Amino acid sequence: MALMIILSSYGQGFKLFEPVRPGKSGIRFINTITEAMDYNALTHENMYNGGGVAVGDINNDGLDDIYFVSNMRFNKLYLNQGNLKFKDITSVAGVGGREGWKTGVTMVDINNDGLLDIYVCYCGKGPADNRRNQLFINKGNLKFEEKAKDYGLDDPTYSTLGAFFDYDLDGDLDMFLLATNVKVIRGLEFEQARVTSDPYAGDKLFRNDGERFVDVTEQACIISNGLGYGLGVAISDLNKDGWPDIYITNDYIEPDYLYINNKDGTFTNRLTEQILHISQSAMGNEINDFNNDGWPDIFTADMLPPDNRRIKLLYGPENYLEYALMVMEGFYHSSMRNMLQINNQNGTFSEIGQLAGVSNTDWSWAPPFADFDNDGWKDLFVTNGYFRDYTDRDFLKFKFDYYAQKGEARTQADTFYLVSFMKSTPVHNHIFRNNKDLTFTDKSIEWGFGKRVFSNGTAWSDLDLDGDLDLVVSNQNETALIFRNMIRESDQPANYLSIKLNGEGKNSRGLCSKVYVYAREGLQFQEQMPSRGYQSCVSTTLLFGLADAETADSVKVEWPGGKMSVLKDVKANQIIEISQSEACGKVISETPGPAIFNLIESPVQYEHIEFGTNDFSRQPLLTYMPSICGPVMASADVDGDNLEDIYVGGVKENPGKLFLQSPDGTFRISSGFVFAPDVFCTDSDALFFDADGDGDQDLYVVSGGYHDYGRGNKALQDRLYINNGKGQFTRTVDRFPETLISKSCVAAADIDGDGDLDLFVGGRLMPGNYPEPQQSLLLLNDGSGRFSDAAAEMIPDLASGGMITDAGWADLNNDNRPDLIIAGEFMPIRIFLNQEGKIFREATDAFFEKSEGGFWNKILMTDLDNDGDMDIVAGNFGTNSQIKGSEKEPVTMTFRDFDNNGSVDPILSYYIDRISYPFPSRNELLTQMNTMRRKFPDYSSYANAKLSDLFSAEELKSATVLTATELRTVLYINKGNKFEKRLLPIQAQFAPVHAIEILDYNNDGNKDMILAGNQNAMCVRLGVMDANYGQLYEGDGKGNFRYVPQTESGFIIVGDVRSLKTMTIRDTLHLFVGVNNYGVATYVLNQ
Repeated sequence: MALMIILSSYGQGFKLFEPVRPGKSGIRFINTITEAMDYNALTHENMYNGGGVAVGDINNDGLDDIYFVSNMRFNKLYLNQGNLKFKDITSVAGVGGREGWKTGVTMVDINNDGLLDIYVCYCGKGPADNRRNQLFINKGNLKFEEKAKDYGLDDPTYSTLGAFFDYDLDGDLDMFLLATNVKVIRGLEFEQARVTSDPYAGDKLFRNDGERFVDVTEQACIISNGLGYGLGVAISDLNKDGWPDIYITNDYIEPDYLYINNKDGTFTNRLTEQILHISQSAMGNEINDFNNDGWPDIFTADMLPPDNRRIKLLYGPENYLEYALMVMEGFYHSSMRNMLQINNQNGTFSEIGQLAGVSNTDWSWAPPFADFDNDGWKDLFVTNGYFRDYTDRDFLKFKFDYYAQKGEARTQADTFYLVSFMKSTPVHNHIFRNNKDLTFTDKSIEWGFGKRVFSNGTAWSDLDLDGDLDLVVSNQNETALIFRNMIRESDQPANYLSIKLNGEGKNSRGLCSKVYVYAREGLQFQEQMPSRGYQSCVSTTLLFGLADAETADSVKVEWPGGKMSVLKDVKANQIIEISQSEACGKVISETPGPAIFNLIESPVQYEHIEFGTNDFSRQPLLTYMPSICGPVMASADVDGDNLEDIYVGGVKENPGKLFLQSPDGTFRISSGFVFAPDVFCTDSDALFFDADGDGDQDLYVVSGGYHDYGRGNKALQDRLYINNGKGQFTRTVDRFPETLISKSCVAAADIDGDGDLDLFVGGRLMPGNYPEPQQSLLLLNDGSGRFSDAAAEMIPDLASGGMITDAGWADLNNDNRPDLIIAGEFMPIRIFLNQEGKIFREATDAFFEKSEGGFWNKILMTDLDNDGDMDIVAGNFGTNSQIKGSEKEPVTMTFRDFDNNGSVDPILSYYIDRISYPFPSRNELLTQMNTMRRKFPDYSSYANAKLSDLFSAEELKSATVLTATELRTVLYINKGNKFEKRLLPIQAQFAPVHAIEILDYNNDGNKDMILAGNQNAMCVRLGVMDANYGQLYEGDGKGNFRYVPQTESGFIIVGDVRSLKTMTIRDTLHLFVGVNNYGVATYVLNQ
């Protein structure tokens, strides 16, 4: 009774995991790391990388045993005696290893005798023979014999882990050997090193030829150069073609490798085709299906801390120019944080780690996904800790100065002396509960992982056979721990099904098999691949949580080679065995149906090129580059041939073009449109409308951008092109007032009822003075196409307006007059009601329950629920970023000229652990305001600083503060006199939305929509935002939308989309996509 009272408070004090004390478990293993003058963090970079853990049943008694790797001493093997009691049998078994630096371990039945053998990897500097890996063959009596040389596996590579799998599907197990590098490669050596195989530092692939393993690295096209610093290897059939693929995480600057199996004994690295950015300094990795869609996803561990102080002390690169140059040199887009790559099932991945809430876990190593609470959804455990704060900015500066002082006279003793100045900061491990909606909740403290340690390798297994997964964690300089899972002792529904696979031939554990379990919670999917996480090996008994389901409706096993086993109505709470020899089914490849949209060669051949823009050099505290605002598109029949033509906007030094449609559906560049005077302009919006009342379509083009524009730059003046009715245009700039600011949008309506179209033009910013708001224009048309600005008189409530990004017109109060809706950055969506065409009064508070500032990029007015009034689709920043905002924890922008040097100083602040901190790093702050150096002489003094520590109360009082509380892309459904906020599927928050298009793709009478965007020109610390490949949402006519998966929609749009335009050409719907720094991509609706 007492036990049940304690455990019934699951989620409110209940600790899911309970550490088993060494006195009870019998496990007293410590991975002892001893620093010395000739062996420390400054002489050996892998000094604190830790050791691996393997679990497996070495004596086939049904209980998984444990093997620990000791970096500097001898390894340990513990026999599981039941009830979480273990016995050290290392000496008897003869598996302690030898002297030398040991790393990873794998348990595998290498000789197919039904007994698990042990493969141990070696690394470290010194003679090659000291690094020869060991293979301990299980003799069946708790004794092992070392036989690595006999099998051809005594490789002297700087090894991290050996992963065994059947890459050629010939029925036996091959091995991928992950390697690291202990040599320093200088900048000038990179190119040569990249194309040169390194026999000791390069990864290797070994093919099992029966008696021995043969190195087939080169012929299999495996990259084996010395640049790699492999710390994680994961085997998975990523594209589900029946053949195992390989993912490698590399530390430092060498990109990860994603090897797709070509089914002919070779692999192709397709990282850059399938993944758009990676972890900067990746450690361990994990491939597993975390969202239960039946497809493997990828997680990579990096080292971004979750707390403000350590972020400010330990952050990575931040210089945009250096970063851009590295990308140009082939080192790929990367950011210092964990990455969660969700499989789009079409050969692409979307990185959503920040949206999921799992991006910041400090210096992380092993990240296994597993269902720890038996609810049917995989949770995430992450081991953390590095014994020395190697990347502490103050230490790095001290080290640089110290080395400079010592010069060539520096000795080993001097280097070792430096080590004493490196702080040692233990951190707790992290565990995240799966929320079943692509997000996780950090349960580290609640679930029993509050202790601060230095942990590395980990493995999971149901060690006590009670139906839940326990954890084994290896620590540095501290006893390894067994964490007993208590979910089965709680009052929560925690049924389970454990599955053992009996493979046939020379793969006794069925490695590379796929297991699908269907139950009340839906589908669960796991692959049989025990080499996981970081230098470690998990149990080959697969456990599936069933929550409150009493049975699994079915269990399906797809064996390597194509056989299939199916079991129906399997009772819960048992261990079942499934044998490949009894499989009578055959795997049938699923052929996806035709996609809704197909990519075609674009009939609009326009190349959009940004020429070396770097806004951060002008204002170092920017978080993104405002210059990136195109290409925009506008369409109309400009020459009276009843065919729709299209204008594609230009960018500085690359003017826009008008494309005329021909009867055969092709487009040609118009010769009647001269753009030479606009070569220095950046087009931020464009609109075809009849300006002068002559019945044809004229063109208004908005000048925006940031670039190197200054006050008074003529390139910031908008342009109006008058059509002669035949598609010949005359450029004019004298028909409306000169306004030399960067603007964002134009929207037309007859606001005064005089029969002509008037214009609202949104003011965006003054280049060099972000985020100072600018004046917008309300241009009244005199009927002949001449305009006067009436904003001050007719929209007095608008004042400066803010940093407006988009605007539109709609009759919101049913008075047959167009009302104005505007949106922008760090401002709410605002509504101004038209009062009889004479004045506009703000009615934002009347239409919205609350005023919510956002980073609104795009708004579109349309009737989403078929009730006859206008609703709003509002494209925002999304939630897949370090920057989060809410009503309780708003994002703020505080600005003024704090150092009185004539330039605006914008300070973004955001919340971490319920406290608001300035976002800029110390370096970024000092680059903008060098006077701060006296206040913050080192990184430590700045690390805990709040805005009130940067500036006095008087300075802050005179500053302007902008606020954002809603960063999600949302819908506002018009309920007559009020807008109701409605959330979209979470995929809409993957990336900033900059383009929206409404259509009815399935002809059901309900409006569907396409959302696109991304924002890659971000500051280095935020990194590229590219997870939206173009998203299709199917509407039900009631204002609700279903996300259509990428494999169904057919969209694979890469890059920053800034415009979408649908057009029917020869009875086929075309979708034109304006992609920054690319041009116009085109999709057609599949007929």
